[in-house]
Amino acid sequence: MKSQRAIFWWMCCCMAFCSLTASGQAAHRVTLSLDGTWDVEDSVAADALPAAYRHTVPVPGLTHSAAPAFADVDQYQTRQLLSNLVRQGRYSQADYDKLGDARGISHQQRNYFWYRKIFDAPAQSAVALLKVNKAQFGTVVYLNGIRIGEHDPCFTAAYFDVTRFIRWSAKNELVIRIGAHPGVLPANVWHGTDFEKNRWTPGIYDDVSLMAMNNPVISTVQVAPQLAASSILVQTVLHNYSDHIATTTVAQQAFERKSNAPASERVEEQVDVPAGGDRTVTQTVVIPKAHLWTPEDPFLYQVVTGTAGDDATTRFGMREFRFDTATQRAYLNGRPYFLRGSNITLHRFFEDPDSGTLPWDEAWLHRLLVDIPKQMHWNAFRFCIGPVPDRWLEIADENGLLIQYEYMVWTGHPSWAGGFRAVYDTKEMIGEYSEWMRDNWNHPSVAIWDATNESWLPEFTNTIIPAVRSLDLSNRPWENSYNSPAGADDPVEDHQYLFYGLAMEDAQGGHHPFQVADLESMLGPLPSGSTSKNGHATILNEYGWLWLNRDGTPTLLTDKLYSRLLGDRNTTENRFALQAYLLGGETEFWRAYRRYAGVLHFVYLSASDPKAFTSDHFIDLKNLQLEPHFEKAMEQAFNPLGVYLNFWQAALNAGAMQDYTIAMVNDQDRPRSGKLRLVFTDAAGKQLAAEERPFMLAPLGAQSYTVTLKTPKAVGSYSLQAIAEADDESAHPTISHRDVMVRDPVVNH
Repeated sequence: MKSQRAIFWWMCCCMAFCSLTASGQAAHRVTLSLDGTWDVEDSVAADALPAAYRHTVPVPGLTHSAAPAFADVDQYQTRQLLSNLVRQGRYSQADYDKLGDARGISHQQRNYFWYRKIFDAPAQSAVALLKVNKAQFGTVVYLNGIRIGEHDPCFTAAYFDVTRFIRWSAKNELVIRIGAHPGVLPANVWHGTDFEKNRWTPGIYDDVSLMAMNNPVISTVQVAPQLAASSILVQTVLHNYSDHIATTTVAQQAFERKSNAPASERVEEQVDVPAGGDRTVTQTVVIPKAHLWTPEDPFLYQVVTGTAGDDATTRFGMREFRFDTATQRAYLNGRPYFLRGSNITLHRFFEDPDSGTLPWDEAWLHRLLVDIPKQMHWNAFRFCIGPVPDRWLEIADENGLLIQYEYMVWTGHPSWAGGFRAVYDTKEMIGEYSEWMRDNWNHPSVAIWDATNESWLPEFTNTIIPAVRSLDLSNRPWENSYNSPAGADDPVEDHQYLFYGLAMEDAQGGHHPFQVADLESMLGPLPSGSTSKNGHATILNEYGWLWLNRDGTPTLLTDKLYSRLLGDRNTTENRFALQAYLLGGETEFWRAYRRYAGVLHFVYLSASDPKAFTSDHFIDLKNLQLEPHFEKAMEQAFNPLGVYLNFWQAALNAGAMQDYTIAMVNDQDRPRSGKLRLVFTDAAGKQLAAEERPFMLAPLGAQSYTVTLKTPKAVGSYSLQAIAEADDESAHPTISHRDVMVRDPVVNH
């Protein structure tokens, strides 16, 4: 399917390129995919190619999918994980201190994997470039036995000039050596940090391709939408691999992606590119009456760029995304926009015993990123603690998701976890972040650059982000964890783990651990003119601390929690039901009072096994079946027409009159109205008491209502439900419910 898709778009682009040929020389780039089955072998030494290859492995993919399998793949513990285990009493401080400056401990008898692919090269061109989209840990390339070069970063694309050593129109042997674990990387190269990642998975986990073209070569194209002028700014970097000046016309034209219909006139500029050098060309392309990109309408364009010797197609969407500190809101295409969604920690999922080749399965990905998010009313994800293969972002572009894209930096505070110290090379980080932006700045789905997670690293605010920010012509906002925002309108993250104390601390301590009834008095509507705790727009991108493994057992971080909450009712079914009940109610609560520009649950996809600290909510990973309680609760809690019943008492007196506050939000840019009902239902679903009143919500508005209702006279268990039925969606009401025990007031006096 992938190859058929590539052929189709190649044919469409060739048709467009015919109008962009800049001279008598044919401007045509040939791209050969090298994805598929590769040979693979391992070694301890770094400098000797294998004499024989006895295993095969998928590319893109991970080395733990090799056949036959290698023993102990992924078995590596970083010093960051070990420091966390010290903190939890699972690893001795003395053994941790013995690590010295080592990155961690390898539990496998190898240091490297060698990947081999035999391929037929295309007909001769002036230049041949090899692209390895992403591989870890460290990439060294050999072509036909000749070492070409290396690229150490684990999260960005690597380009290699193989012109001198390729055998045109003949068979070639390509060998790529990667590290088997982070310990083989140079000390200054960032391998990624994650306190809760147990295993570190090597692999070429994104596409590999060979590109053949003539000079001058198109190195990069960046497209920046300019909505006010209904135009795009196209910045093209050219490189001339020849030893003489190359004179060329640089031509640009935009097309609608699906129909391939022209969306702009052709724009041209003639330039000289120095021998062996670069030339940057910036051009404006007007797109009359541009069709804007939104999650609800993810309309895509593509711009075709041509020179005398090369051509390239770049997809983009006409969208602008920003935050505003004065209003503490996110703005999509100039209008306030509320983010609803979840998190994906793909590099943790890589270590899951059942992950296999699922991250590269097109049908599985479509259900993960399209079908389920639409069902759950999600319009956003945080790709947390590490990047994803390019195809993930393409799917997000095509189907409408806004991505908070986070680099793999989580270092915590110096006082955390056994004294772990974050050591990084500022120059190296600036280089890696520059490459990361280059790889991703044309995706309309990439809305926020997220520099770090839960970290105190002021140099990112003061030096690293300022050094790279201007590279992005779209000027996306940057989120930088617990550091000061780097820009005046940059957002900050908030992590609200209300159940942390009850889960992790001694319940007999002198403090008052959080109880869910505390939500009733914690927060209300923001007073007029007030701001968040830091003044900037805030994204709540983690909350809960309620994780369960896929089999319903508590994770390492929640074992005490469920035993304390459920007591002798601590069964698998009750844990799943309670988790969904509390997560659903929390989600309603965090949305209800508009303190956040976005609410993103943690975590939608992660690893699940006995060593896992967190987990996702799938009970069938292969078929992506969500745990039913979670699915039902969160589908309601994330409805754009949000309802929150601010009541968490466990019991009520029979026959008593009570006032209930119901907070409602409207995430849509249109008014909503209908009827709001508050009802008591018994275990059989029969309504025993009810009150009804109309509601009206302005576009993107919020409103609270007070409803007085008499408690049923019969003692027993009830569900108290606040039900909003919109005039335009009467068949799909939003329901916020609470489990309540009605008691006899005389007996309980």
